[in-house]
Amino acid sequence: MLGVYQKISEKIEQAERKENMLFFGSKAFSYRIMPVNSGVLRITVTKGKDFSAVPKPGVLPFDVYKEWELEENEEFLWVKTKDLVLRIQKETGSFTYLNTEGEILLKERDRCSKELEEFTAYRLVEGGAVEKEIVETADGRKEIIRSADKEEAGKLFHTRVHYQWQEGEELLGLGQQEEGKLSLRGRTVYVHQANRKIAIPFLVSGRGYGLLTDTYSPMIFRDDSFGSYLYTEADMELDYYFLYGQTMPECIRLYRELTGAAELLPKWAYGYVQSQERYETARELLDTVSEYRKRGLGLDGIVLDWCSWEDGMWGQKSLDPKRFENPKEWMESLHKQGVRFMLSIWPNMDPHCKDYKEFEEKGLLLPGSNIYNPFEKAGRELYWQQVEKNLFCHGIDAWWCDNSEPYTPEWNHMVRQEPDTMYHEYVKETQNHMDAWRTNSFAFYHAQSLYEGQRSVSEEKRVFNLTRSAYTGQQRFGTVLWSGDISASWDTFRKQIAEGLSFSASGMPYWTADTGAFFVRTGEQWYWNGDYPKADLDLGYQELYVRWYQWCCFLPLFRCHGTDCRRELYQYGKEVPAFYEALKATNALRYRLLPFLYSVAYKVWKEGASFMEPLAFRFPEDEKAVKIWNQYLFGEQLLVCPVTTPMYYDKDSKVLNGVQKTQRVYLPKGTDWYDFWTDKSYAGGQEVEANADISKPILFVKAGTILPLAEFEEPTSAYKQVRISVYPGQDAVFDYYEDAGDGYGYQRGEYTLRRLTWEEKAGKFAETVLVDGGSLETRMNLQKVVNIAMQKPVK
Repeated sequence: MLGVYQKISEKIEQAERKENMLFFGSKAFSYRIMPVNSGVLRITVTKGKDFSAVPKPGVLPFDVYKEWELEENEEFLWVKTKDLVLRIQKETGSFTYLNTEGEILLKERDRCSKELEEFTAYRLVEGGAVEKEIVETADGRKEIIRSADKEEAGKLFHTRVHYQWQEGEELLGLGQQEEGKLSLRGRTVYVHQANRKIAIPFLVSGRGYGLLTDTYSPMIFRDDSFGSYLYTEADMELDYYFLYGQTMPECIRLYRELTGAAELLPKWAYGYVQSQERYETARELLDTVSEYRKRGLGLDGIVLDWCSWEDGMWGQKSLDPKRFENPKEWMESLHKQGVRFMLSIWPNMDPHCKDYKEFEEKGLLLPGSNIYNPFEKAGRELYWQQVEKNLFCHGIDAWWCDNSEPYTPEWNHMVRQEPDTMYHEYVKETQNHMDAWRTNSFAFYHAQSLYEGQRSVSEEKRVFNLTRSAYTGQQRFGTVLWSGDISASWDTFRKQIAEGLSFSASGMPYWTADTGAFFVRTGEQWYWNGDYPKADLDLGYQELYVRWYQWCCFLPLFRCHGTDCRRELYQYGKEVPAFYEALKATNALRYRLLPFLYSVAYKVWKEGASFMEPLAFRFPEDEKAVKIWNQYLFGEQLLVCPVTTPMYYDKDSKVLNGVQKTQRVYLPKGTDWYDFWTDKSYAGGQEVEANADISKPILFVKAGTILPLAEFEEPTSAYKQVRISVYPGQDAVFDYYEDAGDGYGYQRGEYTLRRLTWEEKAGKFAETVLVDGGSLETRMNLQKVVNIAMQKPVK
């Protein structure tokens, strides 16, 4: 006779408040509820009696919140703060989160809501046999382990929490994927690092809460007929935070409060940054800058992509002396022209190079790999020592930390793999080299190497690190993420808008994309699949490039980059001058917006704000707005509406005749809106036909906005005159920020903050100094100009 399996009871047997935490258990699990503040609870569940003491650096240390109450009856336990209620079903251990009015925010399924499945983790045997294969990819040379001797590395858990999302509830976040979907509902999302994916284990709900899963391993979000849950691949325990902010922007603020403020970048980083694959000599860099200056185009940074090292010395952190001789001299020349220099550096090294040998001698490489070990403090310190000794000493201003996953098995295939295959290959490959429980977090520790290293030797230059992967808390290391090596097509362009908003909804404020995409032509590999075999000789691609550039003007970092063709602005529009004029005008617009953008950057640092917001963030009651993914708010006040269809040329320079140069734009209800270019006002809650000719991007300004704009007199971020435009219709407040532009004095209060106000009823503009901690150089020269559209809003 077969035995009958009997599930271990999850019935809560005892509960105790101890050290301002709540501990309770069942025969199946031990629980710990740790209040962080009145709106945030940390939930930890394990199968043993003891909770893990292994540090996880993404969430900053905090004092346990004391102001909460425990209530209990035969059926439930309640944890109550002034803002939040957690109700625990004693019979099953299932959780329900409610607001103080008793409305359900989030509910787990009624039974078996949490699962922890134990498994044995393995690691490579030190000194054991390892069989490798070298694969050449567009992402560089990759080492792949085909077989190796392994040994047990302890016990871990696969974890899962089953939820009952509410009908119509919007969920956003979990980083950046590729599919171009903003909403998470009805999808399966594999949250792991890849060339074109950024894994962030945080999501926000339209019901005003967020979930931060404190895992460092890959995870899966599922919401379909198979179930609705969050699954983690390898953890010591189930560990997550419930954040109730009442609104999605407030959830982002709470996330930053938990994981750290997003540091201010140097002011020049908010200008335009020129890049391409690749500049091959110092002379080419200098000539490019000279051409920008000759044409009066705005430029604040230029980038040197991979292969700056001597031939055959991949990843060596020193410049090839033949192609980049006297680096201090030519970097000083760039600086005199108001241009800063960013260099691409990598975590992997060729075994023949000096840097690799130093890591090998000290045992600071990841097992079975040519990649350094950033999980060890000694590894991070050695990496920075090499960077400082041979690179930073010359005057380099910023870093491009490429390949920061640093394993991308999906790029080892000629044909694109299914999403679940990509996930499992990533899990298998990364567990060959890293602890199974932290295979998603390499990028965090790698960014920590650069940040802590540079801060240890310089307070004059802010850390600016452009990188391809991120994890919980990485925003405090001065990082900007980009969307990876994407391919040129109108479809990709459209998808990128949604993915940028998804990333922003994941709590990370700094994101960008390659203008015009990285790949333009079509190659043999699945990822090299651009639509334009003739590259920039195709007028269809040139139009796409212009529209992409117009969109990128409204990203936190404004840059171009890519392969297959040149990317300097003056390479475009030779046959169609309107294309070049549109690029030039958009470039100037970015520089006009810098006072506004830098002030938003202050709010991002100080108040946990975002640069890019889905319309659902500010208009949650507008049913139409919450579904829109191809328009968004830039700094709350500006409504960005990218043009994502061709209007002039198709592929192969085929002329498009009879295409109307307009685009339907939805203006969210609850406020009036101004056309930025004409000052014409419109009532919200309607679609309008916006002018979409190639000359300028579509842009609207919310009524009740104070917008500081620079006079574009100098082609750098060092603007001297600022004009204030007021868009009336309701009272307005704007905090205008200025500081020295670089260095960390701002963290000591060395800045100027002026509150600009508009009183609608009185028609009065006023200015008040809130903080006067800056030097004379940081104080702005205001020209107060009230820009008022006198027409009544168009209904």
